[in-house]
Amino acid sequence: MSDTTYIAFLRAVNVGGRTVKMERLRELFTELGLEEVRSYIQSGNVFFRTGERDRAALTRRIEQHLEASLGYPVPAMLRTVEEVADLLDAEPFAGHEAGPDTRLVVVFLSEPLPEGYELPQRSAKGDYEIVGADPGAAYVVMHLQGGRMNTNPGAVFGKSYAGQGTGRFLHTLHKILAAARKA
Repeated sequence: MSDTTYIAFLRAVNVGGRTVKMERLRELFTELGLEEVRSYIQSGNVFFRTGERDRAALTRRIEQHLEASLGYPVPAMLRTVEEVADLLDAEPFAGHEAGPDTRLVVVFLSEPLPEGYELPQRSAKGDYEIVGADPGAAYVVMHLQGGRMNTNPGAVFGKSYAGQGTGRFLHTLHKILAAARKA
C-alpha cells in the first residue's frame, strides 16, 4: 500500500496567546515518524505522508503528542488531499459569494453534526449562517458586523455538538490544497 498525504487542520494554534512556531510544529509531527512534513501559514495547517491506515488512531496519537509537548489540547482534523479537493469541487457555497462584508468558511468537524440538526441555520444576531454540512465539514457564511466577525466559526454549533471544529476561509483552503499538492 502506498502512503497517504494528509492535511492536518489544527485548532488552537497561534490564537489566544498560544504561539507555536511552524518549525516547532513540523518537528513535533516528524517526532511521530510522519514523513515529508510541511506547514502552510501560521494557523495550524500541516501536510505529511504516512502509511498508517487507522485515521482515528493517528488523530489520537497526534493530539496526544501535541498536548504533551505544548501543554494544552490541540484538536486535529485530518483530511486527505483528495478529500479536500472533492470538497472544493462540490462547490459547497454555490449561490453565496465572499465580499467586503461576507466571508465563506469551511469548518472541519471532528464528529458529524447531531442527528436532526436543521440546515440552513441562521444565528439570532444575523452574524452567520450555516448553509450546509456533510459528516466531515460544515459550510458557514459569516456576515461581518462593524467590519469584523463577532463569532468564531469553529464554535457556531452550540452545546449540542460534542465534537470540535476548526475553520478555514474558502479562499485560504484553495491555497492550502495547492500547497499540499506540491512535492
